[in-house]
Amino acid sequence: MFSRLSVTTKFNLISSLLLMALFVAMAYGSYRREQTLILKSAIDHARSIAHQIIETRDYLSRSVTREPEQNENLIPQVAASRIAQQLTRGSGYYVRQISLRYRNPDNRPDSFEAAQLTHFRDATAVETWQVTQEKGRKSLRYLLPMMADTSCLTCHGSFETAPRFVQERFPVGHFSYGYKLGEVIGAISVSVPMENLYRQIGANLKGDILSGGFVLLVFIAVSGWLIRRSILIPVKTVAASIAEVSRSGNFSERLEKKGQDEIGELIGSFNELMAELDRRTVQRVESEDRYRNFIEIAQSPIVTFMADGKIVISNKKAENLFGLTKQELLGQSIFEFMEKGDELQSAVTAYFSAGSSELIGTTTRQKVRDVCGRLFNVEMVISVSQSDQNPMFSAILRAVEK
Repeated sequence: MFSRLSVTTKFNLISSLLLMALFVAMAYGSYRREQTLILKSAIDHARSIAHQIIETRDYLSRSVTREPEQNENLIPQVAASRIAQQLTRGSGYYVRQISLRYRNPDNRPDSFEAAQLTHFRDATAVETWQVTQEKGRKSLRYLLPMMADTSCLTCHGSFETAPRFVQERFPVGHFSYGYKLGEVIGAISVSVPMENLYRQIGANLKGDILSGGFVLLVFIAVSGWLIRRSILIPVKTVAASIAEVSRSGNFSERLEKKGQDEIGELIGSFNELMAELDRRTVQRVESEDRYRNFIEIAQSPIVTFMADGKIVISNKKAENLFGLTKQELLGQSIFEFMEKGDELQSAVTAYFSAGSSELIGTTTRQKVRDVCGRLFNVEMVISVSQSDQNPMFSAILRAVEK
């Protein structure tokens, strides 16, 4: 079905499909890049918040010593948590400090956080993040480990060295004691909702598709018009002219050459071809006229026929011999006028296969019949000539007595 389509339709179809494929690939690439940039931005934001909380906690641990006994809001963990709440208020972010050996029940890790803390404890402590989906909502889960330093060990080292208000809250043997310098004491867990961010990507993608689709349609229409005008229509004109020349045989057709590009060269070559064919046609017509004039004054019947035996030229003597006018002889088969026409037909076939034949180029005695069926003895000589690349055979007949 595709092969039956016009060149214009094929071009429009192929170019549209290729451009649409390119447009879809570019839109998908843009979507993936936006996803990557948004994820990177969310990670950077979560990392910044986590570092601020750790810096705040470390500062309070080093600078505030006895104040927490009178004001629990100055306890490093409590103060850092409340500062985190202030930083993320109204953002939908979820930020807290977590530990496997927690003191505040609010710092108890969930299953994801517990798995990451275990990984921090058993491997080199590095940050980690992962996009998870809970209850149909995607979130970025980011964790940054907290390492125990000297200030941390004041409250989380041994029971004996802990401040009294800590000892009163957490008795000896509590699992929140016993940390060593450099050990992972917990982590800052930041959860960033991604739904709104992804929704924004979708909105941006929709806008890009609409605007890009409009540009694509305009581009296809304009480029199709330009290519149709500058390439397809001239080529179609040349094809139509060739078909018309093939139908009519008129080689006087010429096309206007409007440029020096490949299309212009094609039109120029077409005009040169038509000029050459016109010249050769004139020469052939003149040659045939001379040939007709020559055979008309000949004293013997002459018949020119093609390889299939059809007579194309005859003189007056041949008309008298066969009892038919020139118009009646044209198109008749010379094989039908000979007693042994099949031998002549085989000789013509042998000429094409072997390049020579006993009946061609030599004088032979034959019997021919006229339109009434009467047989005449003749001497026949057949010569071969070329006409438009097709061999033509000329038979010269001379009546003889039995």
